[in-house]
Amino acid sequence: MVQKRGRADRAIPGSDLPGKSDASASPARRNTLIVAVIGAAAIGALLWAWTRQPARVVSQQPPASASGPHAAEAQYVDEQQCATCHADQAQRWHGSHHDLAMQEADATTVLGNFNDTAFTKDGIRTRFFQRDGRYWINTDGPDGKPTDYAVKYTFGVEPLQQYLLELDRGRLQAFTVAWDTARRRWFHLYPDERIDYRDELHWTKPSQNWNFMCAECHSTDLKKNYDAQTQTYKTTWKQIDVGCQACHGPASRHLELVQEGASKTPSPSGSSLAPQASSPSGFPVDLAAPDATSQIETCARCHSRRAVIWDEYRHAKPFLDTHLPSLLDTGLYFADGQIDGEVYEYGSFLQSKMHQKGLRCSDCHDPHSLQTRAPGNQLCTSCHNTASPAARASIDTSGLKHKNYDTPAHHFHASGSPGSQCVDCHAPQRTYMVVDPRRDHSFRVPRPDLSQALGTPNACSMCHTQRSSQWAADAIAKWYGPDRRREPVYGEALWAGRTRQQGAATRLAALANDAQQPAIVRATSLALLSEYPSPSAFETIHSQLSASDPLLRLSAVNGLSMIPPERLAPLTAPLLSDPIRAVRLDAVRLTATVPAQALGAPQRGALMTGIREFEAAQRTNSDQPTAWANLGNLYSSLGDVPAAESAFQTAIRLDAGFVPAYVNLADMKSRAGDNAIAIALLQSALGDSPGSAALQHALGLALARERRYDEALRELAAAAKGDPGNARYSFVYGVALYDTGKKAQGVDVLKQALQRHPGDGSLLNALASYAEASGDAKAARKYRSMLQ
Repeated sequence: MVQKRGRADRAIPGSDLPGKSDASASPARRNTLIVAVIGAAAIGALLWAWTRQPARVVSQQPPASASGPHAAEAQYVDEQQCATCHADQAQRWHGSHHDLAMQEADATTVLGNFNDTAFTKDGIRTRFFQRDGRYWINTDGPDGKPTDYAVKYTFGVEPLQQYLLELDRGRLQAFTVAWDTARRRWFHLYPDERIDYRDELHWTKPSQNWNFMCAECHSTDLKKNYDAQTQTYKTTWKQIDVGCQACHGPASRHLELVQEGASKTPSPSGSSLAPQASSPSGFPVDLAAPDATSQIETCARCHSRRAVIWDEYRHAKPFLDTHLPSLLDTGLYFADGQIDGEVYEYGSFLQSKMHQKGLRCSDCHDPHSLQTRAPGNQLCTSCHNTASPAARASIDTSGLKHKNYDTPAHHFHASGSPGSQCVDCHAPQRTYMVVDPRRDHSFRVPRPDLSQALGTPNACSMCHTQRSSQWAADAIAKWYGPDRRREPVYGEALWAGRTRQQGAATRLAALANDAQQPAIVRATSLALLSEYPSPSAFETIHSQLSASDPLLRLSAVNGLSMIPPERLAPLTAPLLSDPIRAVRLDAVRLTATVPAQALGAPQRGALMTGIREFEAAQRTNSDQPTAWANLGNLYSSLGDVPAAESAFQTAIRLDAGFVPAYVNLADMKSRAGDNAIAIALLQSALGDSPGSAALQHALGLALARERRYDEALRELAAAAKGDPGNARYSFVYGVALYDTGKKAQGVDVLKQALQRHPGDGSLLNALASYAEASGDAKAARKYRSMLQ
């Protein structure tokens, strides 16, 4: 579900994707919500990942474009016809998790105990009962008062089932007390959180909204149909669950071919069928094409941590035309790329050697039953064996060793015991939503020797929970000897970048330039490198603006935020016509900050076209404050202060706890000379979001502008203390102390921050300058030598 913004220390895993009604107890940062942090001025890159798009008065009229609906397009059909010819596939699909993804609530679909049972948490008693042939839940509603709610739909089937309850304006909400199908018990998805109706995680809040967060991936041909003027949903679907056309695409042209008695080749050139059919069957996407990209990206639509950036999904079109996948960000992935937050499979699989060698999802999973192709180790040993691998021709098996891996001589566990299965070590599980274990699909070699240094888990210690990582590393050293796998891993560079270690920028640049590494890894290194502005960092980022992989181009464009706006035009303007929408939208965001006089007429024309697409893209998420904050940032960049203020205020009306809108609106007010208004706005926001480090930091800067230094220092101190992982907050607080005469205290704050962030350039430069000012040339040289 969507991550709430009000309290910065809490998050809802799965927040980037409407694929699951998700609620894990473990916190994770939403990578698609990049809170704008105010320095001397607001860093206006707020929230790109959510959808860097705007909309002045977001109407519900779809933009005119070549991708819009037209008469010749294939249409969705009634899927009851599919089983006529595809009985075997239909039988395997029947009863699968796709088939049961969402169902109308009745005696055949509801699995929970509704025989007048109760569940109590945090003093709130929830009762489950039946009345008039329907299923009901009595619980605290939006006002905290106990109310009866009819269960409209079941959501999921195993290992847990949630229930959808209806609120006003067409909102369906995923209830956060779920049914454990294995233990046959009610349980709360946030067992360690104290939650009432005012809480951001309460079932009535936007974080649990089905229309936005869950619907796209639990039904077929989903149309959210949100009206921004009335704030009403009229969500529809062609099929309530995940049917054939969810993956294969609309089937009308396929049926025409069948009904016309056509062969298994597209109609002759000139026929109305020929231009639109991308596969011999007449479907828009060929999931069995030699290139695995189409199939993998079709699955990624729902099996990834991602944000939706365009609501007209087109099968076979590039994934980044409509969705924005997360990178290997803190809180989502550990530094070495292992899963941390709820990220599903796509981002992990992109890291794997299997992906690099040409495997696709259906090589291991039956796409209809969703079961694995073979039980246990047979799935892996079909390729990893002493004989020839059973692999498709397009899979590169040249590097496989002909070896028997399914033996205690390799895995050092008794056959059939935990640890003897390939996936136990190479695809370990983490549990989400309290009861739902999911496997890491990066298929890596366990490296307990790196766990302590990088703070990463390892398969050995995840199973042997009472043992240390050093114990596991020693065991592996004993088993596999001096020739065991100990090569450098990209996690070392990413960890150095995350923790701002000395030499991090050099390591990140090398990783970004390494063409042998997965694109998602290189893109992540570029994103981290952008936090280390320097000529060499810019050179690396600039070199990836023309990369073939769109994730690299996108990350490179975002990294250009380090460049002064007046120098951006030659870099960003060409990308306004990039073939991938996500790249174009980010190019618009940055090009909009370029002074008008720095753009030529063709560039201004391309920017205006891009702005229209950017605005249209925001309509996709006009039910979310992030979209309006994006608009506010765009209009602020363009100098349209009234439009920007209106957009920020709309974001705040949608969610009174949405911190980024307050921060950027206050900064805009401050820059316009209305600093008193900015202070009042931030103080009001802190009432809704007490303890928000971002608000405290922004308020401290605003107070400093008014020369209210004592008050400013209190707020800056609170921000630095509240979020010690943010080097910027500590840097600003230390400098503020120094500049207000508290020099020794300021230097001490900076030194403490440097211990947490050893390679941070701002901290090192400040300390070097202060050392020089005090006459300590040796210390100054030391700090400058640490700059990388």
